[in-house]
Amino acid sequence: MPTPRRQQISLADTPYYHCVSRCVRRAFLCGEDDLTGKNFEHRRGWIEDRLLFLASVFSIDVCAYAIMSNHLHVVLHINQSQALNWSMEEVLERWHRIHQGTVFTQQFINGETLPKHAMAFVKASAETYRQRLMDISWFMRELNEPIARMANQEDECTGRFWEGRFKSQALLNESALIACMAYVDLNPLRACLINKEATTPENSDYTSIKKRVIHAKKYQTQPANLLPFLGYEKEETKEQQSISGLPFRLTDYLELVDVTGRVIQEEKRGSIDLTLTPILQRIGLTSSQWLMITTQFEEQFHTAIGSEEDLTKFSANTKRQRRPNLSNCKHLLG
Repeated sequence: MPTPRRQQISLADTPYYHCVSRCVRRAFLCGEDDLTGKNFEHRRGWIEDRLLFLASVFSIDVCAYAIMSNHLHVVLHINQSQALNWSMEEVLERWHRIHQGTVFTQQFINGETLPKHAMAFVKASAETYRQRLMDISWFMRELNEPIARMANQEDECTGRFWEGRFKSQALLNESALIACMAYVDLNPLRACLINKEATTPENSDYTSIKKRVIHAKKYQTQPANLLPFLGYEKEETKEQQSISGLPFRLTDYLELVDVTGRVIQEEKRGSIDLTLTPILQRIGLTSSQWLMITTQFEEQFHTAIGSEEDLTKFSANTKRQRRPNLSNCKHLLG
């Protein structure tokens, strides 16, 4: 029986989650179907455009993504404080970018005067929308449903395009977060299916790593539609503390992914020395642990990933009787 979503999401423990959606009925999200000879490469553009659009609407940031031939990976960050600070007007304007809302909410946004009972309805609707705009289930629903409809129309068929539920993993500490992001960004290189000419991570099409590298080269800044890297600085100003961002330096992360990608591609897993990347030392992982995690993340972990203490708190907050992945987390994450 699938785990209830309320036992997979716990903002008291972490705002970071790894989500995976897979196709059914041998459906291809993108790439070329060897059986039929049809090419669905253009669907990767559908996914990327929709994903980044939703990041501009929801109070959910995209940390990493990779769009594969029959599934997609995305690492998300729930920005709860941002959503709670939105005004009623901003909530409604954001929701109306993806749905029509109600007659009353449309009238309110258009500046029409509403009676007392209608305003009460508008306020209640806005609070419902506010909760949805920081809900991963709603985010994935708004991502997957339009793609399914477009693909079914193109395939001239009906029925499910995606599996019934997306897979969700809670990333409980920095080690789990950066390992999962690297796993996602390196997925195309590991699969060797999407683009056989992708010899480096930054050449892997439709991935967050490529988008970050291209943007850095072209504009010397980080892309606005991805959660930025803020670094390790502990003493921050009040203004900096209000900005959401990843707790690593972009240069460190790019170096780590590049080195790891070369190892995976050349299949020299036993001889690599990843101590060249100090970021591993800071998060307390050895090179062998890192390589195991970034090549077998989904196989090694389920539901939640973190230290023993993290898993204990997560299990208590989600009312679980057992701590998930305890042995693997202790072995690989310490």
